[in-house]
Amino acid sequence: MVKLTEEEKLIRRIEQRFLKGIVQYGLIEEGDRILVGLSGGKDSLALLELLARRSRIYKPRFSVVAVHVRMTNIAYESDEAYLRTYAESMGVPFVCFETSFDPSTDTRKSPCFLCSWNRRKALFTVAKEQGCNKIALGHHMDDILETLLMNMTFQGAFSTMPPRLVMRKFDMTIIRPMCLVHESDLIAMAALRGYRKQIKNCPYEKDSHRSGMKEVLHQLEAMNPEARFSLWSSMDNVQWELLPRKVEENL
Repeated sequence: MVKLTEEEKLIRRIEQRFLKGIVQYGLIEEGDRILVGLSGGKDSLALLELLARRSRIYKPRFSVVAVHVRMTNIAYESDEAYLRTYAESMGVPFVCFETSFDPSTDTRKSPCFLCSWNRRKALFTVAKEQGCNKIALGHHMDDILETLLMNMTFQGAFSTMPPRLVMRKFDMTIIRPMCLVHESDLIAMAALRGYRKQIKNCPYEKDSHRSGMKEVLHQLEAMNPEARFSLWSSMDNVQWELLPRKVEENL
């Protein structure tokens, strides 16, 4: 029996969780053309590698296109040449799309929200131009659980980023194929692959609660090593009869 190296075990574990997420949530179907949002961070680089490799397997047959959205009014520098070379080395076409937003147009929303929404609109635009029916984003299990905790804490809502979201208004489906992959494994994969870090200098990054919620998740796992799996299972195990329900008034 051949003994796997730690690096081989890492990649196999990531690929197994990646495939499980795709199958369990029905993320990829025959004939799909998938646009990958390539920010240049470790998550999007890993996602592109995993999808590109998967697209070369016989079933289901699908194709991949990579897009990097450059927000011209945000001081977030990326190495476009590196991203293009990386995508093309995977046999994936690369598109760079420039856009911007004015944070003063809606002071009710945070700049982070406006930036994210305008990037998302740019992805829809490029997806339509490239004939894609799905957009793949690089969110992993930690991102989804942190969003769950953030929404409960700040929005009073039991919700998060689903692995599959049909956007009927845009005739597009958002998928998150790395929904079951752990961030710690992606960090290890980035080091193994030698992903080049992008120059990140977002002026609004300090306004985000995500880094704080990441620490909360780590604290929960310190109390219970299985905490992430319990949190994930809770989203499919809502016991309504044990939750407070308002009495409906008779009109």
